[in-house]
Amino acid sequence: MTELATLDLDEIEPAPPLRRRELLFATAFATAGVVMVFVTLLGAYLAARNAAGDLWLEGSRIPLTQANMQMATMVMAAVTMQWAVYSISRDDRLHAYLALGVTLLLGLAFVNQTTFLVKQANVVLAEPGGGLFYSLVGFHTAMVVVGLAYLVLMSFRTLAGQFSSRQPDGISAPAVYWYACVATYAALWIVYVMK
Repeated sequence: MTELATLDLDEIEPAPPLRRRELLFATAFATAGVVMVFVTLLGAYLAARNAAGDLWLEGSRIPLTQANMQMATMVMAAVTMQWAVYSISRDDRLHAYLALGVTLLLGLAFVNQTTFLVKQANVVLAEPGGGLFYSLVGFHTAMVVVGLAYLVLMSFRTLAGQFSSRQPDGISAPAVYWYACVATYAALWIVYVMK
């Protein structure tokens, strides 16, 4: 009991401070801004479509098979992105690398599918809705390309050993953005179906 009484408070190490998650919060706020721009474009598209009636994209043909495959690709990419988050949070680096690589490949496949769909749709820019169609599709494709660049950057940092179960934010942050890309494509997919 006397040993406890003579314990020097200077010898006790303080608990490490709680780690702040700046990267995750910054990504969430930036993602919210990007989604708001997308929703604004989508609202403008739907309002103009409602006003145009039967003249809307009347000369174009948007193939639904391609849009459905894009949706399936984005869902698979969301699953592999969650696999990467799960793996890095358990220090399973091999599976994290594999999941990041597969997500990158699926993202590139999605961009390729989008270019194919735009060529197949044959939407004329001068017709009513053509400009809004290309704005909406182009903005979402740009979102995915930015997401891929962000994912490549964080993948290199993961390969360098900067992220682990102690600090998984480097994979969680691009995952938040990637899930937003998937959700916004679901809205865009509805536009493809409705034409």
